[in-house]
This record gives sequence, C-alpha cells and structure tokens, in this order.
Amino acid sequence: MNTTTVFRYRIQYGKGVDVRFIGHLDLQRTWERIFRRAAIPLAFTQGFHPHPRLNLGLALALGWTSECELLDVWLTEEIPPELLQERLDAVLPPALPVLNLTLLPLSAPKLQKQIRAVTYRVTLPAEEDTTAPLRERIDQLLAAESVQRERRGKAYDLRPLMLSLEYDRKDQPAALLVTLTAGPSATGRPDEVLLALSIDPLAAEIHRTALILNE
Repeated sequence: MNTTTVFRYRIQYGKGVDVRFIGHLDLQRTWERIFRRAAIPLAFTQGFHPHPRLNLGLALALGWTSECELLDVWLTEEIPPELLQERLDAVLPPALPVLNLTLLPLSAPKLQKQIRAVTYRVTLPAEEDTTAPLRERIDQLLAAESVQRERRGKAYDLRPLMLSLEYDRKDQPAALLVTLTAGPSATGRPDEVLLALSIDPLAAEIHRTALILNE
C-alpha cells in the first residue's frame, strides 16, 4: 500500500496567442516538462505505467486563447504557493503565465466535475460591426425556443446551453460576451453560437474569460 503523502495544488493560467494552436494532450505534456524544468516534485500514479498526476480543466479548442485555464497537480512535497509560483515563473514561456495558485484539500471534487459554465469574449470581424442587423439576429436567437445544431453527426439543441449572450460595443472592435453551460452531458461552444448568428467563427477571435465552478 502506498503511504506517500501528497499535496494538491490548483493553478490558474493563461493561454496566449503564441500557444493557441497547442492541443489539449500536447499542453499536458508541456506542463509536465515545465514542472520537471522547475524541479517541482511531482507525484505519480500507481501501476505498470505511472505518469505524473496532472488534471487539466475543460479542453480549449485550437486557435482560442484564455485567461482562466485551470490545472490541478499533485506533489510529494508541500511548497508555499508563492514559492511554487516563483519557481514556475522562472521557466514558463510568456504565453503560459501563472495567474493564481492555491493549495487545495485532497478531498476536493475532481476539477472537471466542478466546472458548470464558461464565459467567452468573442471579438467580431469588422464587417459584423453594424449594430442594428446583428442585434436583431441576437434577439431572434435568444427568443427562439429551440436552436437545432449538429455536432459529430448528432443533432442537439443549442438554446438551453446558452445562459447569456450580450453585444458589447464599448470597445472597438465590437464583441459578443457569451456564457455557456459546461457539463458531462452537454457543453455549449461559442463557435456554434457564431454559426447560429451566421458569423464565420474563423473570422472571429475567441477568448475564454472565466470557468465558473460549483460552490
């Protein structure tokens, strides 16, 4: 029986433009290398093929950026959060900044089970910055009882996954502020919201601003 004491930390980090095309699995490998480079004592799983105990939050699509990504990591040594961040900052690339770091109880729920909603800021292409027509499409989308979409060959209703949708023209260029549900059974995607508004997702800049957790 393994009796090694472990300590669990949660890291909030950003994902900038320079690393926006690193996929979820490659990002996990990147974090493993970062911890090793910083000489952080990672805890490992048991079994024939042990691997570092890392738990990344909700996957971010390729090409999107974020200021709120979450990562849980288990260590074999308790390190004060400010010292741990200092050691990570010394080796992190600028596009993967640590924004917050806390020590968690080992009994805390799994990270994926805690995420219930996600917010995004979607910067719109210049040609969509025409207030009246876009506002009309947004109002129609929010008023709809059902918005049928298809993902991986399966039909689903996007409307109940949309918790809020706002048009922000305070800054230029204009943007959409979107809050979507996230859960094991259904997760809303901002690119699907754009398609429902007849906007090309590839012409927009999608930035994740918050992961909303259960209490």
